[in-house]
Amino acid sequence: MPLRGTMLLALAALPGVVLGRAARMVSGRGQMPAARSAVRCTATEPTLASFPLGAVEAEFRRKRASGCLYPHKVEVLQAMEPFVERHLNILKTVDDSWQPQDFLPDMRRDDWRERIADLREECKGIPDALLVAIVGDTVTEEALPTYQTLLNTFEGMEDPTGTSESPWARWSRGWTAEENRHGDILNKFLYLTGRIDMRAMEVTVHNLIKDGFNPSGEKDPYRGIIYTSFQERATKISHQNVARLCGEAGAKRLAILTTRIAGDEARHEMAYQAFMKEIFRLDPSNAMISFNEMMKAQIVMPAELMTDASNPNLFDDFSRVAQRIGVYTAVDYAHIIAYLVTEFNAENMTGLNAEAQAAQESVCALPRRYEKLAERSMKGIMAHKEEDLVGKFSWLHRPH
Repeated sequence: MPLRGTMLLALAALPGVVLGRAARMVSGRGQMPAARSAVRCTATEPTLASFPLGAVEAEFRRKRASGCLYPHKVEVLQAMEPFVERHLNILKTVDDSWQPQDFLPDMRRDDWRERIADLREECKGIPDALLVAIVGDTVTEEALPTYQTLLNTFEGMEDPTGTSESPWARWSRGWTAEENRHGDILNKFLYLTGRIDMRAMEVTVHNLIKDGFNPSGEKDPYRGIIYTSFQERATKISHQNVARLCGEAGAKRLAILTTRIAGDEARHEMAYQAFMKEIFRLDPSNAMISFNEMMKAQIVMPAELMTDASNPNLFDDFSRVAQRIGVYTAVDYAHIIAYLVTEFNAENMTGLNAEAQAAQESVCALPRRYEKLAERSMKGIMAHKEEDLVGKFSWLHRPH
């Protein structure tokens, strides 16, 4: 792999971690992909009568058909609407869903002080480094408005009215509703521990939402679904490891709630990967080309622009801490690429055009290369002293 690839891999890390601004500039991301001739897919023309469309949305679709960047891919996504409709049951009903209050002291009870004291006592044993990782995950989850905005930029997946009955729009709103609980519960729980400078964390969240992030989806729905297929798995792994480490530290309630969050991410991962596998079935050549483009460019994590207004390297410091304690590492990043190559059956796919065959060869070779580079990167991460890293964070409350 050229030096540029080595430099980028060394930055790979957490949900909220992996590719920083300097690395993204080196990689040349943010450029529009070169125009290519349309590849005919096996999708059939969608029957939109199955999903009631208002006059505004019908007009939106009519205009989009003549003015979008990816008309062929929009056709595929519209053909997939019955498929997406059948997968909406991956989302739980409101009645069947957990809510943040299920894990928090009930302030209506007379013994609320004792319950908060018990929670604080239980969380005293959480190491500072693990708290840093949890705060970073919380900041990432709290930037949810940015992520729903992003979903609405992908052509064919938009919710043009805010109340559209199309399956893609209902998926987006349902996914957002489930994800919204994650930041809520983590924020409230961290507040009750008394170990976090909440204002410093809130400043970081404010900055992150204000600054946004650019995963280089370029409004391309295939790129968008590949991105979410990767990111949901990364977030699941992060929360699972946080739950394990909290359990080891004696913070049982925090271990339980982060396990529940990881369960949500697992369902969301399953859905996005199912959507992408259907795209591979309908439009294999374009799907393979998009898959290779996203994996070669590397996945930009949602919190790459996090800042607390005092540490210009907050994102990279967060990454090093999270990797050092095993919450999410460069090795995990490489393993996710290998997993998706297998899950999408990329190695065995046939009937591809010449460009897609070249993309297939490229993407299938990436896991082995990335795993070697990730192992080398981890040696450098482990060489840093944990105390030197943790001391840089304004998030931790340090009593005077």
